[in-house]
Amino acid sequence: MQPTLLDGDKVWVNKLAYDLKIPFTGISLVEIGDPQYGDIVIIDSEAAGKRLIKRIIAVPGDTVYMRNNMLIVNGEIVDHKVLSEGNDGIVISEHLFDQTHQALLTSPRNRRLTRSYGPARVPEDHFFVLGDNRDNSADSRLYSFIPRSQLVGRSSSVVFSLDNEHSFRPRTERFLAELD
Repeated sequence: MQPTLLDGDKVWVNKLAYDLKIPFTGISLVEIGDPQYGDIVIIDSEAAGKRLIKRIIAVPGDTVYMRNNMLIVNGEIVDHKVLSEGNDGIVISEHLFDQTHQALLTSPRNRRLTRSYGPARVPEDHFFVLGDNRDNSADSRLYSFIPRSQLVGRSSSVVFSLDNEHSFRPRTERFLAELD
């Protein structure tokens, strides 16, 4: 999820954002809210066999299409602008409906199979998710659509962060930082 999240970030998860579930199970008692475009969600992925954190790009009924990392939802090209270019790749600001977030694209010289996808229509009770580190993310392009039942919750902030490249020193500037 770079550049939104860094290695060592621990995030707050609102498990009541979408459903009230029986504790320690995935059984939903009642739906509380609907996942929205741009939400950062925690997924208990059966296909991956682990928990994932990704961003919702398309909701049920939407059509998603990607060509060379250009994202198109419901026939509309998602606006983006280049923020910076460096050794890690190109950081873009992407405006998805009413939400703006950053994404990282690696060098265009690296031809990755995940740069193109679809078109595909999101089925009922499923979501299309992408990682913000687009060329290094196992997401809906690999695991297909995510069922609502696998959504654990929504994250909107970093609780604390430890820098594993510098002896796990705390990154105090990221404590309680909001995610966009």
